[in-house]
Amino acid sequence: MRTYRKLTAAEIACLQQQKCTADDWGNVQVAEGFVPDRLDHVCFSGRIRLGVFQEEFTLSGGVKRPSGIRYATLHNVEVGDNCCIENVRNYIANYVIGNHVFIDNVDILLVDGRTCFGNGTEVSVLNETGGREVILHDRLSAHLAYIMALYRHRPALIESLKRIIGRYADSQSSETGTIGHHVTIVNAGYIKNVRIGDYCQIEGAGRLKNGSINSNEAAPVHVGYGVVCDDFILSSGSSIEDGTCLTRCFVGQACHMGHGYSASDSLFFSNCQEENGEACAIFAGPFTVTHHKSTLLIAGMFSFMNAGSGSNQSNHMYKLGPIHQGALERGAKTTSDSYILWPARIGAFSLVMGRHVNHPDTSDLPFSYLIEEKNTTYLVPGVNLRSVGTIRDAQKWPKRDRRSDPDRLDQINYNLLSPYTIQKMMKGRSILKELARVSGETSEIYSYQSAKIKNSALNKGIRFYETAIHKFLGNSVIKRLEAMPLPDDETIRRRLHPDTPVGAGEWVDISGLIAPKTEIERLMDDIECGRLTEVERIHDRFVEMHANYYTYEWTWAYAQMLDFYGLKAETVTAADIAAIVRRWQEAVVGLDKLVYEDAKKEFSLTSMTGFGADGSRKEQEQDFEQVRGVFEANPFVTAVLDHIRVKTALGNELLERLGI
Repeated sequence: MRTYRKLTAAEIACLQQQKCTADDWGNVQVAEGFVPDRLDHVCFSGRIRLGVFQEEFTLSGGVKRPSGIRYATLHNVEVGDNCCIENVRNYIANYVIGNHVFIDNVDILLVDGRTCFGNGTEVSVLNETGGREVILHDRLSAHLAYIMALYRHRPALIESLKRIIGRYADSQSSETGTIGHHVTIVNAGYIKNVRIGDYCQIEGAGRLKNGSINSNEAAPVHVGYGVVCDDFILSSGSSIEDGTCLTRCFVGQACHMGHGYSASDSLFFSNCQEENGEACAIFAGPFTVTHHKSTLLIAGMFSFMNAGSGSNQSNHMYKLGPIHQGALERGAKTTSDSYILWPARIGAFSLVMGRHVNHPDTSDLPFSYLIEEKNTTYLVPGVNLRSVGTIRDAQKWPKRDRRSDPDRLDQINYNLLSPYTIQKMMKGRSILKELARVSGETSEIYSYQSAKIKNSALNKGIRFYETAIHKFLGNSVIKRLEAMPLPDDETIRRRLHPDTPVGAGEWVDISGLIAPKTEIERLMDDIECGRLTEVERIHDRFVEMHANYYTYEWTWAYAQMLDFYGLKAETVTAADIAAIVRRWQEAVVGLDKLVYEDAKKEFSLTSMTGFGADGSRKEQEQDFEQVRGVFEANPFVTAVLDHIRVKTALGNELLERLGI
């Protein structure tokens, strides 16, 4: 505990000579080693504590500024060591300021009464009129927010969560704000009731009111020019720039917002990038991206999503108000000028093109295209499995995870094929087969929900789904039998047997975390009955589920393998496994070849349109090659070919160990 002393008479006289004043010099305390020579034109009131001022700051461009306090009014403020505070146009009140803090040319910094610094703020997400409120707090994850917003059919659960989060918010309340160590605040306007973490940089912000900026040394937060935030929480590693306006918003770790983005009553979780456009009442799960000024996201739930220019949704039909909502499941995309009239639900990794007003629900037909033609929604099931764009997305997301904070709030599963998507494909395969059976295999058009499916698309969809199922189950089997001798069938059966019963049954994607529904239900039961009473313990359970994903996945895959291939646990043989591996090889190579052909379209003559300035076809091709390279040397193309070789060899290696 640091000790402070009162000022000496000589120090008071020195300060007064340097135009410093105090309502009561007896309330000004200083640390040992304090010297008054670096204070000039400072007005003190209330309780004041000052550290030492011995070092200097080196600013951009090489300018040096000595630590100290100059031209500022401080009321009930504690200042750490080696800070530089100057040119405060109004005053600083009720703050504890850390060490090595640089504050210059700010209007006002104050805490007015007891505040929770944004914790406890209710956000009317998904439904603007209320009913799905999520309560903001520093430790909010996408998964906890998902449960709080969508599990309203369990009122006891919601009430328990409100109590737990309410206690956390109360624990953060104070009449004094904190500004952490190594913080920079320059050219800023109005900052009220804001808690600021270590290494944060605030440069030119217009207004920050009632919030927490949870910056730290590992993942600093940057708040730029013209930013306005009211009732907010900014998580570590985030950057809010260039006139962005946020009202009642949570910004997750490593999010970036800029170019005048505007959002209200919205949640943005890890690695979202939002620029130019606007959002209202959206639940933006990890990697929700929008870059276009004409794009409006409203009352929707998204994750791993890219919104095209001019994407739009409507959440009311001019009757009872903005009461409708919708969801684009993980990996869904919208093209330029797409439109969806909520309510609607779009399946995982699907592509939405055109205007859709008939409330489609394609959640059981993932990896599809939704194409509008003459006001009719046409569904092309499974076709996105062969898209080079889908594979590229799956590869880029882990590489674009910019979280540097070791304490990660969101548990993100990047797998393209998982029990969550494969169970959908199994159901989708059954749906398509049933449509063909009921309507006849020769029908030209099939109706599903409010969409139309062409005959050729239906049959291809069945094949796409079957290929992906073979690929996933084969992947799981090969991983399970990896790097171990398999001398006989009994050894194989013992190894195939799951390590835990957890994982059987339905799986869910709760905004980035893929987990067995039984585990989510168990978590919610524990919250309801009082076994879980702290925000941190709930977070720990999500971490545990994520860490055990592959153990749980095998439990599910094993049961599906037996059912899909018509096997029995007690009679599985090496020959059965070999047959699965061969199907897997065919599926992997088959899908890779489809992706390869899809990539080839990007190097066609049509794609060269616009290349070559005023020249011949040959010059056009040469210009294209200089800019885009040759097809065979494209990094993605070579990666696909390498993938075919590696996976073929992996399957052959297991076949050898099986003795087949």
